[in-house]
Amino acid sequence: MPVFALAQYARPELVPYLLPFSLYLAIAAGTIAHNHNHCVTFESKTLNTIFSNYISVFYGYPVFAWIPTHNLNHHKLVNKPGDATITWRHTNSNNALVALTYFFVSAYYQAGPINEYKKKAREKNPKLARQITMQYAVWLGVSAAFLVLGVALHGWKTGLWLFALVTFLPQFLGTYTMMLFNYMQHVHCDPWSKVNHSRNITGRIFNFLLFNNGLHTVHHNNAGAHWSTAYVEHAKVAHLVDPRLNEASYCWFVLRVYFLGPFYVPFRTQQLGRAPFDPPAGKKLSLDTDSVEAFEVGTNAAIT
Repeated sequence: MPVFALAQYARPELVPYLLPFSLYLAIAAGTIAHNHNHCVTFESKTLNTIFSNYISVFYGYPVFAWIPTHNLNHHKLVNKPGDATITWRHTNSNNALVALTYFFVSAYYQAGPINEYKKKAREKNPKLARQITMQYAVWLGVSAAFLVLGVALHGWKTGLWLFALVTFLPQFLGTYTMMLFNYMQHVHCDPWSKVNHSRNITGRIFNFLLFNNGLHTVHHNNAGAHWSTAYVEHAKVAHLVDPRLNEASYCWFVLRVYFLGPFYVPFRTQQLGRAPFDPPAGKKLSLDTDSVEAFEVGTNAAIT
């Protein structure tokens, strides 16, 4: 990640050739951040702390944020009422406009659990609060350093242009695509089902490039499992999953649903099973985000 970034700052003429790799690596950084907060990368707590700071820079946001919004909220509720990342907040339609704007809606509501988590850390866990502060400092500090580097090497005009393309755009894409993947993996699924709560991308190329992130059913069923075991675990439940939720190709899914679907109804997704806003008897229905309960539970050596 830093090699491709620094090469473009040193030789701006390489941007058209190297930027696509930086964009892919930012998406990969998002997947790594996700996996790292479920199953830590190293045995050493110190190395995990360093890695969390490092990956925050290229992912585009301090990676601790996965814990309150994802580990402690989304995995607890899986697109049900109270999940900050619900796909159906304003509509249960699945179209290009809803998918493309989902990031902005979801980011707004995820701010609640993030701020609550930081507040509880300050009150109850000073060490955790310091680690959170350090991640912000590293993320913002290194980003600012890239800006200064670009201006120092090439002047304000080219330096700002380099920062926008080589640093800001990949960082934004890293966070944006993680939320977009979450949307596509849960929209029109049945969150009340034990296996049909998630959509899977089973294609080998997609999962090779993104560390098996497409195999989402087994991830929710055993979030702490290492990502390399996903295909083995998916094979055990694939026959139980509604076939419409096992997609062989991510690109074909996007093309079919969002580009061809508006013109051909059978290509659109339909709500499967029980809708998330149709809870079984006795379950509450509320758009309010659940409080971050037991905020230290579900974290790992990367942040504790």
